[in-house]
Amino acid sequence: MDLLAQYSDDGADSTGEEAGPSVPIKRLELAVSTAPEVDTTGMIMYDDKAINAASVRRLQDPSVRKVMYNLPVEDLHAPVLGPAHPYSRDGLAAGQRNHRSGHVEDAHMHPYHFEEQYATFHALGYAAAPGTSQVVGDMGSYAAHGGEGVLAGGVKRKKTAEERAAERTKKEARLAAQAEAQQGELEPFALLNRQPWAHKVAETAELTEEQKAYIEAQSAAKEAAAADNVEKQGPTSFFHGKEDKDYQGRSWMSAPKDKRKESDATFLPKRWVHTWSGHTKGVNAIRFFPGSGHLLLSAGLDGKVKIWDVFNGGKCMRTYLGHSKGVRDITFTNDGRKFISTGYDKNVRVWDTETGKCLQTFNTGKVYYCVTLHPEKQSSLLAGANDKKIYQWDLDSGDLVQEYNYHLGAVNTVTFLDPPSGSRFVTTSDDKTIRMWEFGIPVQIKYIADPSMHAIPAATMNPSNTMWLGQSQDNQIVSYQCSKGEKFKHLKNKTFKGHNTAGYACSVSFSPDAKYVLSGDSEGRCFFWEWAHPHKVVRTIKAHDGVCIGAAWHPMESSKVATCGWDGLIKYWD
Repeated sequence: MDLLAQYSDDGADSTGEEAGPSVPIKRLELAVSTAPEVDTTGMIMYDDKAINAASVRRLQDPSVRKVMYNLPVEDLHAPVLGPAHPYSRDGLAAGQRNHRSGHVEDAHMHPYHFEEQYATFHALGYAAAPGTSQVVGDMGSYAAHGGEGVLAGGVKRKKTAEERAAERTKKEARLAAQAEAQQGELEPFALLNRQPWAHKVAETAELTEEQKAYIEAQSAAKEAAAADNVEKQGPTSFFHGKEDKDYQGRSWMSAPKDKRKESDATFLPKRWVHTWSGHTKGVNAIRFFPGSGHLLLSAGLDGKVKIWDVFNGGKCMRTYLGHSKGVRDITFTNDGRKFISTGYDKNVRVWDTETGKCLQTFNTGKVYYCVTLHPEKQSSLLAGANDKKIYQWDLDSGDLVQEYNYHLGAVNTVTFLDPPSGSRFVTTSDDKTIRMWEFGIPVQIKYIADPSMHAIPAATMNPSNTMWLGQSQDNQIVSYQCSKGEKFKHLKNKTFKGHNTAGYACSVSFSPDAKYVLSGDSEGRCFFWEWAHPHKVVRTIKAHDGVCIGAAWHPMESSKVATCGWDGLIKYWD
């Protein structure tokens, strides 16, 4: 182009004049492309083809130590070869596994519907699968029961409008056919007619007030006669229920299966809901059945031990007559099949809770103020006596195996620490001291005494077995820390005051969640303190006319408390 621009003719033009100097010609620089426009953003070459990079998965070699570009999480967790196994430890599915057999999805369900399906599955063998319309379990039972649940509604499918209309038409046709048959029937009392006695309801004969009073008087006289002859005839018991076994063969003391713990949180009782009366003298102690709390054991100053029903009517189930004088203390075994009682008649008796039979009797001529069992070795029985000693028996052999003798006064309480091992226990006495012992060794390992201390006639442990509470005779409850591996230390900031217990062995107790502390007092009141704020009384209940000697929180019903007093009554509060 440059050569063409500088090109000139050597010859003269038509005018005969010479040509002037040459002028360069400017060219237009235009870029022309005939290919279509293509957006190559996010495209890569794969098999000589331009494809979207997001559609290509770069599966890495397991031996590669470095990755030079970013990978999505699906590729990072992809299996080495083949699809991901849902239960294997590699792959994305392993991160979703939260159960030993796979993945369990969270589903919200109302407590009523959960209880309904839970009871239906255990009773009939099937239940509705949460989140779906399917049924799991025994399909044969489901078909036999028509999908009905043990509660109202069940898992039965709702009928459609067409099905309801068909049933209504069928019923009307059946009633019309019956009406036609009745018109042509000659018999006055045809089977299709309603019988003349059909409207009558079976009447149950009820006892009159005189008959009830006579039966109660006869029962009381029978018990009184047996109580007077305990020393001559030996221990005995009376069963007050209708039958000792139900139609399924379950014992009368079996815990109900439909009862479960209401809540982990406890609430203060507000009202008086029930009264158990049957002791002719004061009630000295009460104990709930371990775990379920469906039975309540009471020790009376009339020499009787009674066990009461808590859930179904609240009647007395059995009376145990084995003491000629008042009963001082009672305690259950861990399973509740047996219990121990001690009385002022110097006898310690081991009872079978169900049959009422006295299995063993221990008598060394001393009055025992407290009895307790080893938390793990249930065959070891410890009892504190008025002769300043703690006696240890072996229930299997019936032998006295150990005596702990360091106190200078009557022993009031024996409390095991560090359950379930029970390697240590604490005792209190009228000598105003607290002593710690190692189980099986009659040498004290800790001795607490102070001129400001008073006698402690009642003591207890909190549910977590880290705190020990004692009812002091100077109208206050003292606290000691007793965690395993730590010192038995007095907590001065955890002292509970406000009640009057001087001269009485009023029991002290914890709520199941250790939030509240409760105790009776000499004026018939029941006091409640909050553990976090011990200097303030959160509630006071006027429970009894005389001394409120015992109070216990129900282990399952978190808002109910039982109290007993020297007025002969046991009251239930909610």
